[in-house]
Parts: sequence; C-alpha cells; structure tokens
Amino acid sequence: MLKINILCAFAALVAAPVVVADELSETGEFLDGVAAIVNEGVVLKSQFNEQMDTIQKRAKDQGIPLPPAGVLEEQILERLILNEIQLQRAERIGLQISDAALNDSIRSIAEQNGGRFEDMPALLAQDGIDYAEFRRSLRDEITVEQLRRIEVGQSINVSEREIEQCIEDLETNVVVNSDWSLSHILLPFGASASNEERNKVEQLANEIYAQLQDGADFRELAARHSKGPTALEGGSLGPMQGQSVPTLFADVLPGMKGGDVSKPFRKGTSYHLVKVDALQSAIEQSEVKQVKVRHILISPNEIIDDDTAKQRLEEALIKIRGGEDFAEQAKLLSDDPGSANLGGDLGWSGPGTFVPEFEAVVGRMEPDKISEPFRSPFGWHILEVLDRRVYDNTEDLKERNCDLRIRNSKMAEETQLWMQRLRDEAFVDPRI
Repeated sequence: MLKINILCAFAALVAAPVVVADELSETGEFLDGVAAIVNEGVVLKSQFNEQMDTIQKRAKDQGIPLPPAGVLEEQILERLILNEIQLQRAERIGLQISDAALNDSIRSIAEQNGGRFEDMPALLAQDGIDYAEFRRSLRDEITVEQLRRIEVGQSINVSEREIEQCIEDLETNVVVNSDWSLSHILLPFGASASNEERNKVEQLANEIYAQLQDGADFRELAARHSKGPTALEGGSLGPMQGQSVPTLFADVLPGMKGGDVSKPFRKGTSYHLVKVDALQSAIEQSEVKQVKVRHILISPNEIIDDDTAKQRLEEALIKIRGGEDFAEQAKLLSDDPGSANLGGDLGWSGPGTFVPEFEAVVGRMEPDKISEPFRSPFGWHILEVLDRRVYDNTEDLKERNCDLRIRNSKMAEETQLWMQRLRDEAFVDPRI
C-alpha cells in the first residue's frame, strides 16, 4: 500500500446563494448531492463518502477505534468544510500550484515508495485510487499548506531572546535532547469564549483524562473529541526530534516516559492532553565535512559566447599558473557578484551547498590545486580548494533547530486561531 496522506476533498464552485439541486441520471438515480454549502462553493456527498471510506479503511488497517457514527460524520464534514473554506481563500488571493510543482511532489511520493513518477498511475490503481483524482486531491493539499505558510507562517517572528532561551534549554532540558513520538488532543474554546464556555471545555478535558486513567484508548478519544488536524488519525503527531517538539509541550514532557499521558493543561485559547507514544535519547553532537573554495566564473551572454567564456578562463589559468595572483584575476574577471570582490572566496561550505557540476569538481580536487575550466548552469568556472576540515556544527544546528521549534509551536496556535476566524466568517449550511 502506498504511504500517502490524501485529502479527498476538491472544490466544486457554484453561484451562491442559489440552492444547488441534486443531479439525476437518466434513470432517475442521484449522481451526487450536497453535503454542505460553503460560501460560494459546496462540499459534495461524494466527497463526504470518499473521506468516510478512506478514514474507516485506514482505521481498520491501523487498529484505530473510531467514535460513534454520528460523531464521526460531524468530524469528517467539519474537516471538509474547513478544507473548502481554505481552498476558496487560496483562490481569492490567486494562489495556484503549477503542474511542475505538483509533478515534483508526486515524484517524491513515488521515490518514497520505491518507484518512479511514471509508475504512479499503476501503483495507485493497485490501491483502487484514480490517478486524476489523486492529482486533484494532492494539488488541494499542497495549496492549503502553502496558504497557511503565506497567511500564518510569514507573520510569525522569533526574537533573539527566544533563541537564546531555547539554546539554554538545549543544554539542560531532556525534551530537546530526546526523540519523541507524540499524540495530542486539542480542545479549543476560542478567544471570545465566555467563562462558562471555557469551564465546559476544561470539564471535558478532565473527563477525557479520567477515562484515559481508567484505560480508555487515547486514539478513540482523540478521534471523538479533538479539534486538532490529526484527530481522525488518533491524534498522532508522529515521530519528531526533540528540537522540533513544540514549546507548547515543553513544561509537561519532562519526567514523562513511553505510554504516559499528561494531565489536561491550558495554553492560550485551548486545553491539551499529550501522550508519549515512544521516547529515546537523541545524539546531540553533530559534525560536518566542510571545504573552503575560491573560483572564477565567466557567464556567456549576448556579447560573450560559450567558447569565448571558456577561452578567457583558459587564459586566466595560464596567468595564474605562471605566478599571477588568483584573487586579483577573480576581481578582474569573475561574474559572480557575491565572491568577485573577495577574490573569488566562497568561504567554508558543507555538502549540498553547490550545484552538482561544481560539487563534483570540488570533491576530486586536492588543496592548492587549480581545476581546468568546467561548465555549470551558471557558466564556466575554474576553482581552487584552499582547505578542508571537519567542523563541529552543533551550535549552528541548535540555533536553526530552536528557530524551527519556536516557529512550529507558534504556528500550531496561530493556525488554529486563523482557521477559527475563517470558519466564523464563512457562510456554512450543512445538509447532512
């Protein structure tokens, strides 16, 4: 079975507020129906049924207990409604996913499953999935993800003090020095909720915790009650490195072990319960091989053709080997605006920094030797490897991981608020 998380919803826009009639076949049978009217669009019954089948099949395969039929139907319909609202928002701001970007995502999925892009229609057919529908669903999924990055992610700021505090935690906090697999129940009450509404959510959180203490299945209660995006997957957040654990959980995870469930805790406008599915220590030390390189680039253009660019580098190479300074030749000739004034110096770089053609030459060069001219997508180069080293980049990784961890934590809370605002502003008329 393919390892794919597919959103089954797709947009079907109609003119609002006209009521959409169910379509009949020539025999008088219903071809489809409306599960909900959402602003100027609809959620179709076929979408609802497909999502229901997908979730029930996945739950059966993974042994995840599902909530009662009525609760499950409400959860699925709300998920499809929220998805439709977000797709409409993406359309209004002109967000589109190109065929090239979609194909890249499909190619990545194929490779993860040991296949090729060309194999995907056949692989999907084995699971009973229509390829055209898969492309539409995946395009919608990518659209929603990019929409959230634009409207939520770009508004999130991380201060230097937050980074500093996070790095301090890295030195002493077991959370960030371990690898985790977590599940989560999210119970939001909204920014404008009354005291009574907040108390009801708190009471529900305590009731869920009591049931868990009595042996209830976390996955079943998550599917029934959680408003988080992975509710119908049993609340599973999957495996993550400690640095990526949202700060939301930082205060409750210390001291917990595999199988433990936290007491309900409030953060922002929500109550939460978190379960540790698995836990193991992580290796904190990190080293990377780096190389210090300088180069001269000449890029062909409307004046200098490809042969002329190469010839100029060959002439420069003769001068350098004859004793002239590499750095001075780079300042005179190089078309690389980032390094020309530095004598062609590209500084210390790790694996994957350069394009493959450049990386290949760097990999086979000995220090203090100058390459023959070679071509990359940017033009013609000569390069010199100045030095190589093994660099302890632990501190760099700590800073990058702290930035990511803080952003992920803020992203979860801000996305929930953003989605609630979109939902509150939308016209929604459920029909089932």
